[in-house]
This record gives sequence, structure tokens and C-alpha cells, in this order.
Amino acid sequence: MTGKTAPAAAKKAPAAKKAPAPASKKAPEPAAKEEPAPTPEEEPAPTPKEEHAPAPAAETPPAPEHPPGAEQHAAPAAEHAPAPTNEATPAHEEGSPPAAPAEAPAPEPEPEKPKEEPPSIPLSLAVEEVTENSVTLTWKAPEQTGKSSLDGYVVEICKDGSTDWTAVNKEPFLSTRYKIQDLGSGEKVHVRVKAISASGTSVPATLEQPILIREITGKSLRHAVPRHGCLDEGKPQPQVTWTKDNQPLDTSRVNIRNTEKDTIFFIRTAQRSDSGKYQLAVRINGAEDKAILDIRVIERPGPPRNLKLVDVWGFNVALEWSPPADNGNSEIKGYTVQKSDKKSGKWFTVLERCTRTSCTISDLIIGNTYSFRVFSENACGLSETAAVASGVAHIKKTKTVYQPQKIPERDMMEPPKFTQPLTDRATTRGYSTHLFCSVRGFPQPKIIWMKNKMEIREDPKYIAMIEQGVCSLEIRKPSPFDAGVYTCKAVNALGEASVDCKLDPLVPKLLHLHLGCHDLCLRILPRLSSSHFPASAESPALDDELVLVLGTQST
Repeated sequence: MTGKTAPAAAKKAPAAKKAPAPASKKAPEPAAKEEPAPTPEEEPAPTPKEEHAPAPAAETPPAPEHPPGAEQHAAPAAEHAPAPTNEATPAHEEGSPPAAPAEAPAPEPEPEKPKEEPPSIPLSLAVEEVTENSVTLTWKAPEQTGKSSLDGYVVEICKDGSTDWTAVNKEPFLSTRYKIQDLGSGEKVHVRVKAISASGTSVPATLEQPILIREITGKSLRHAVPRHGCLDEGKPQPQVTWTKDNQPLDTSRVNIRNTEKDTIFFIRTAQRSDSGKYQLAVRINGAEDKAILDIRVIERPGPPRNLKLVDVWGFNVALEWSPPADNGNSEIKGYTVQKSDKKSGKWFTVLERCTRTSCTISDLIIGNTYSFRVFSENACGLSETAAVASGVAHIKKTKTVYQPQKIPERDMMEPPKFTQPLTDRATTRGYSTHLFCSVRGFPQPKIIWMKNKMEIREDPKYIAMIEQGVCSLEIRKPSPFDAGVYTCKAVNALGEASVDCKLDPLVPKLLHLHLGCHDLCLRILPRLSSSHFPASAESPALDDELVLVLGTQST
């Protein structure tokens, strides 16, 4: 069987048993791709499809009602499995519905692009000029124009009492100045400006008050010291009058020049006497407008007054002064303090813009002599001269006097008192022993040792010592005669104290053991060491607790 004849058999066999056969007729392209599909093993495949397929037309050969659904199932199957084989057929035998993988995925909606923000409102909308038939407006560009560049501005007007806004310019323009023409004299109009870009139109900038279209007599004033220029406009040419404190100006000091568009107020050499309030009056046909200029001519202040040294201590100097008599027609901003040492003669600034009329200067050098001066300062600068202190400050070397701290004396006098008493001792005869105790007292007490209440005097058998309040008595090779009560007595001017102990020299005991034909003799010595015996072959065996001396005796 060849690959070309296989599709024909596949078409006839499924056509009689299952509905997908018409789909293969109307869509021969997917059927042609299933060349290896027709095999004897494919015949059981329709049975599970008939169980899961909802269409009853699978039993009848003509199925004209279902080909569209079959085409829909076949087309996705061809997209997801362009070369179906026998391995794909058992997948339908397992009971998986063919409609599930055949559904075409819904197209994902495209994300909406974020809308660009329109430009912000134009700033500082104002009227620059008003004539009998026109208005000139000025404004500033908006702070934000968005991602797209600004296309321009649109100016709209609305007559007072109406709500209809009309655009004055046909196309947007980029200039921030515009003149609205062809207006009627005496009309009141509202004006607003919009910024336009590709992203939209801004919120309009609107004048709060309507504009009255009429001739004006005056507009704005600009002043500077010592020269003043004022702008005045109107038709016919206005009449300009300058006065000072409601009095005519002194033409010998002040020059006035009037033109069609401005008036110039000029003083060649300004003086303090030129300060004051100047009035400008502009009149046209009975209408009048006024402006007031407050001119203040300032100069450097005078020096401070009454500078003096208040105190000198250690490395410090205190200064005081009074404000200047003349502040230069301006507020005093502060004072500058300088110092000069006698060795170099140069002035150094130590304080600037000191707002008080007193100060303390520190960190001066010992042994130097200093002078001080103070300048006053206003808006024009420092005073031309300074106030100099009449006296000088000499930084002396301070003498250091040691004053020992007085410590109250403590009464250390104390009678003797034993802090550690004597303890009873048992010693071995023939071996030296020591007795110890401790005592305190002031003045240092005298120590007296006694045996059986008899003072031990210069006896070479006894050695008495005292060190740091510890008293000791050495008894050299005590014998039974040295047994008794030993007393340590401490005596000073405030009293006395004593402690006692017993000393018992021990004698080694002998034990006899009968061992057949020999007797063993044991001598017990308590707590002795081998160092007490001479090193010889006949030396007894020693132990820490017991010493056994073995000897033999014939029975």
C-alpha cells in the first residue's frame, strides 16, 4: 500500500461510521497530511469518538449540518499538529475530546497607550496696553508642555454679560504677546488664553476683571536712585506735574524731561536733603492719575561712640560702646570689631556683623598688649572712621599658687586587739614547731610571750618575731618539758590584750606483734616525713600518717 492510495481508504472507512469524514472531504489538505494514518488498527478509533461526540450525524453518511464544526476542529488540528501520524490516533481512542485542542485562542487585547497630559495653564496673563479700539496682552509660557512640543496659543474674548467665547486668532501662534484689534470704544470684554499641543488643550488663563476699552491717561511707574523714569501714555498728550511733599520742585537740583511716552526725573548729585516723597500727577481732559515715589538717599554711617574697655581677665577682654550719632539715613546692620597687638601694629578683624553694642574677645596671647577699634555698618558699608578704645589691654601672666587640700586628721589611736588567736598544737618531740597569731593597734603594741604565765626572756630555744601585725613564736625541738600553756600578750598606751594556746609534745608509741618465732616492734609517729630521719640502711619506713619501725626479737 502506497502513501497516495492510503487517503482514499481513509475517507471511505470513517465516512460510514463517524462524523469527521465530511470534514476530510471539505478540507482535503488536512486529510492529505494524514498519509500514514490508515491502518487496520484505526478501526476501533471511531467508537470512543462516537461516545464523546455530541453530534448524532456521525451515524448517517450525509452530514451537511456539521461540516462547519468539523472544519473548525480540523483547522486548529492542522495548525497545532501539521503532520498527524498513527501515534496521534490512539490519543482519540483514550477518550480525550478533539474539540478542546481545536478551539482557536482568543486574540489578546492590545494594552491601551497612556494618554498624554495636555499642557498646563499659561502664567501671568496681564494687560500691557489699552487703546480706544485695541488691547495688548502678555503672558508667560506654561510650566509643563507634555511630551509633545507646544503648537501655540489661542486667544478668546467674550463680551461682558455674554457666555459665548470667540477665538480671535484663526491659527495658534507661539508668541506670548498678542494685540486684539477692532474693538469698540466703551465696550467691556473678558479675555482668556489657551495653550495647545498635540496632546490637548490646557485650562484657559482668564483675567479676573473685564477690560474697558477706552483711552488711558497713565499706566506704570519705574524708579531708581538717583534717576527716575516714568512711563505715561494717552491721547491727547497728558499733562505731567511733579511735586515734593506737596511743594514745587527745586529746579536748580532736579531736572524733569517729558516726552510723548515717558517722563524722566533726574538728580545729578543726590544728597541727603533730596530724600522724601515725590508725587507724580498725570491729567487728560479732566481725568487724573497719581503715583507716589518714596526716595531715600543713604550714605555711610558715623563711627560708634563711647568705646571703652570694661574688663580684662585671663585671656579675655570685654568691650562696650554706643550706636553712632549718624546712621547714614539707613538702619545699622551691625558692627565690626578689630584688634591690634603692640608688637606687630597690624589690625585684625575678630568680629563681623555684631548686632549688639558689647562683646567679649577671647583667646588673647599672654604677655601681649592689645588695642581695639569698632566700625559701624549699614546698607552702604562700613563707616569711614572707627571708634578706638582709649585704653589698652595687657594680658598678664597669672601666678599659680599651690594650695594643698586640707585633709582632716583621723584619730588612728586604738588599743591592741587580736584578729587571729592562737590555736592548740600537738607536736612531735624533737621537731621544731611554730605558734602564730595576729594583732592590731595604734601605736604599735609591744608583744610579750609567756609560758605558763612566766615571761619568756632571752632564751635561745625560743625565737619570737612580728611582721605586719603577724606574731610568731618558734620552739626549737620541743621536749616534754616544753609542754604547757603559751600566752601572747600585746600592750600599748591604750590597753592590752592576750591569747592562749596549749602545746603538747608527743612521744612515739611502740606496738609489739608476735609473728611466730619473731616479734615485730612498731613505733607510731604522727604526721612526720622522711626528712626527719637520717638516710641509712637502718632507717625506718615512713608514711604521711604513720611511721612503722620494724625490728626483730627472738622469742
